[in-house]
Amino acid sequence: MKKYFVISALGKDRPGIVNQLSQIVLDCGCNIEDSRMTVLGGEFAMLIMVSGHWSAITRLERQLPALEKKLELTILSKHTESRATAQDRVPYVVDVVVMDHPGIVRDVADFFASREINIEELSTWTYPAAHTGTPMFSLNMTVSIPASVHIGRLRDEFTGFCDNLNLDATLEPARQ
Repeated sequence: MKKYFVISALGKDRPGIVNQLSQIVLDCGCNIEDSRMTVLGGEFAMLIMVSGHWSAITRLERQLPALEKKLELTILSKHTESRATAQDRVPYVVDVVVMDHPGIVRDVADFFASREINIEELSTWTYPAAHTGTPMFSLNMTVSIPASVHIGRLRDEFTGFCDNLNLDATLEPARQ
């Protein structure tokens, strides 16, 4: 029976971390099902979900303390289950660009949370605007909209919300 295990790793960025972590997963007889990896500042951050037979997951779990020391990472892990697919949800992509200022993520997250819309994935980054160097903020996220939600009304509410906060944004169906 297939079991699932989530691993979070954080540490100073350097070449080879993904190679070493993925090799341990493979050596233990597990498979990486889903992953997110990035460098934030000078830190490497990784979140992976692996699958395998219970004995393979146990073997991997037992190796994590030694791996944490060897790779100089902070590693957290947790047993989980496969995610049930919500048949009554429609994925949409939200893109926001605005001059950078505090509170953007909270404001956008609040808009969707107050409507019982789940954020499935979220990425943000800052960059200097071309020619002026003005600090800009970009947000990209995927949300799961309940099929019962009237998309036209939601789009109108989102447009008004964005106009009030001077956000340049789009809300479009996710292309799969």
